[in-house]
Amino acid sequence: MTADAQPDASLRREQDLLTVRAAEGDEEAFETLVHHHAPGLLRLATRLLGSRAEAEDAVQESFVSAWRKLPEFRGDARFGTWIHRIVTNRCLNVLRSRRSDLGLDAVPEPSAPDHQVSPSRAAEAHAAVADLSRAMEGLSAEQRVCWVLRELDGVSYESIAETVGISPEAVRGRVFRARRYLTEAMAAWR
Repeated sequence: MTADAQPDASLRREQDLLTVRAAEGDEEAFETLVHHHAPGLLRLATRLLGSRAEAEDAVQESFVSAWRKLPEFRGDARFGTWIHRIVTNRCLNVLRSRRSDLGLDAVPEPSAPDHQVSPSRAAEAHAAVADLSRAMEGLSAEQRVCWVLRELDGVSYESIAETVGISPEAVRGRVFRARRYLTEAMAAWR
């Protein structure tokens, strides 16, 4: 075992122990799991939903649901995979319930530009982010989830398949179709 593998194995054992303790009703163990996983889940939900407020709600509701269902958790997957799946499904439900004709108010504002960036570069970056946000609204909820997990979070096809509950081949197809659609939608930016 390499020196790098040791911390990973140790972290996994710790997460597994915390999961067992939380399933037995240990609130502190669950709180530790929440603190460990919440930042990544919030990033994921924000990327999927395009709204920090909606993302916070989705993650919070997912943790409440996980706490309630934790005694039923069989351990077929790791807690992190399980909670990612809960958050992803919650985000998919939100995306599916949205109207398809969102106004420009629904496009998230990009972060403030660096003070050293020229105004023209800042305006160009803002326009590109706005166009990408609008283009992503044209993806199906399933394509969007797979594309964000693969392209923005760097998750493997196998992990996405496990998280979303489909085959790796279906993930590859959804990512391919999303890439093709986004390439066409963003052609003006090439």
